[in-house]
Amino acid sequence: MGARFEELAWRETPIGEISLRRRRDPALDVDVYEVKLDDDFLMSSLFPVAEIELARLGLAPLTGDALDVAVGGLGLGYTARTALEDPRVRSLVVVEAIEDVIDWHRRQLFPFAAGLAPDPRTRFVRADFFAAVAAGQLDPEAPGRRFHAVLLDVDHSPRHVLHPSHAPFYTPDGLRRLADLLHPDGVFALWSDDPPDADFGQVLAEVFPTSQAHVVRFANPLTGGESANTVYVARR
Repeated sequence: MGARFEELAWRETPIGEISLRRRRDPALDVDVYEVKLDDDFLMSSLFPVAEIELARLGLAPLTGDALDVAVGGLGLGYTARTALEDPRVRSLVVVEAIEDVIDWHRRQLFPFAAGLAPDPRTRFVRADFFAAVAAGQLDPEAPGRRFHAVLLDVDHSPRHVLHPSHAPFYTPDGLRRLADLLHPDGVFALWSDDPPDADFGQVLAEVFPTSQAHVVRFANPLTGGESANTVYVARR
C-alpha cells in the first residue's frame, strides 16, 4: 500500500504550475494519480474511460494496416496506450507541450501506462500541439508528414480552453489546417468534458464531410452515480 498522499512532481510552466500527485483512496482501496494545472484538475486515474474511448472511437472507422497515429496531449497516457493496443498501428507520435509530463512516462511512474514509452512505435515530440498544427507540422523529423488519425485531449472542451492561444484551433480555419495533416479518409477525434456542442458540430461540418459526437458514460465512484464526456469523431 502506498502513502496516503505524495506529490511526485511539480514544475512552474509558461501556462501555470503543473503537478503530479498520488493519493490513496481508502474507500476504493486504490492509488489515484492526478494531474493539476494550478487549481484545475486535468486528469485523474479514477476516470479514464473517455480517454480510452477517444482512441478506440478514433481508430474504429479506419481500414487497412500500417496506421500512423498522432496524439495531442500525453496526460496519464491512457489514449496513447490504448492506441498501441490496436495491432494496426505502425507508429505513434505523441505531441506534448510540457517536458515534465514526457519525463513522467519515460520514468514509467504510471503502472497503467506501462510499456508506452519503451514501445518502439512510440515517439514523444516536445511541442505545443496547437502551434504545431498552425505551422503545418506535427512531426519535426518528417516535414509534411500526414497521419491516418489525430487524437486530441488537451483542453477541457472547445469552449473551455486551458490557454487563449488554443481557441483559434477550434475555428473552421484552424480545423482545416488540422485536416491538411490527415491522409484522405483520415480521422480527427477530440475529447471534451462538456456535453455535445451543436455550434462546434457545425464548425466540424464546415471542414469534414462526416462527423459525430459520441456521449461516453461511465460510473463515478466519487458520487456513486454516472458521469459523461463527449468524443467527437470527424473524417476527412
